[in-house]
Amino acid sequence: MFRYDNMTPGIFLRRPNRFVAHVCIAGREEICHVKNTGRCRELLTPHAAIWCQRHDDPHRKTAFSLIAVVKGDRLINMDSQVPNRVAMEYVTAGGLGFLPRTVRTEQSYGQSRFDLYVEDEDGCPGFVEVKGVTLEKDNVAYFPDAPTERGRKHLRHLAQAAREGYRAYLLFVVQMEDILRVEPNRKTDPEFAAALQEAADAGVEIRA
Repeated sequence: MFRYDNMTPGIFLRRPNRFVAHVCIAGREEICHVKNTGRCRELLTPHAAIWCQRHDDPHRKTAFSLIAVVKGDRLINMDSQVPNRVAMEYVTAGGLGFLPRTVRTEQSYGQSRFDLYVEDEDGCPGFVEVKGVTLEKDNVAYFPDAPTERGRKHLRHLAQAAREGYRAYLLFVVQMEDILRVEPNRKTDPEFAAALQEAADAGVEIRA
C-alpha cells in the first residue's frame, strides 16, 4: 500500500498560480508545490488546515508538497498522482474481476493515451482510465470539479474501444472516506455527464 512519509501539518494562505501555494508551517511562511493543477477552490480556502510532505532533496525548488486538505471533519487527498498508484494496486490485485497477466501504464489508443492497458487470463485486451475525485458535497463525490474536454475525449475513445471488443473501464478513485456515491457534475460539465452515459451504453464499465 502506498504511504507518505515526512508529513507535517500547516495552514493554507494563498495560491498565486496552479503550481505553488504559500502555506504556514511551524510558524513560518513556506512556498509549497501543489500536486494538483485543478482549481480545487472549494478545498484551498484561506486558513484551511492542510498536510504537507517535506522533501530533503536539495535540487528541488520547494521543500514541501501539498498533499491533503482538511474540510470539516474529512481529510481529502489532493495529490493528482496517487489515484493511478491506487488503481494499479486495485487492478493487479484482481479488482476488475480477474488477475491480469499483463498490466502496462500509459498505453495509446487512437488519439488517446489511457492510464492502464490490461490483458486478462485469456489475453483479452482492455483499457483503464483513472480519474481522481476531490469534490464533495453532502457525502456525495462529484467529477469533474471544472469543465474537462480531455475527460470527455477519454470517454468517447473508451466507448469506441468497447465497441471494438476491448474491455474498457473508467475508474473513479475517491480521495477521501465516508462517501455514499459518485455522480457526474452535471452543473459544471453537462457534456461530461452526457459522454459518461454514452460510454456506459457502449459497454464501458464504470467503477468507483
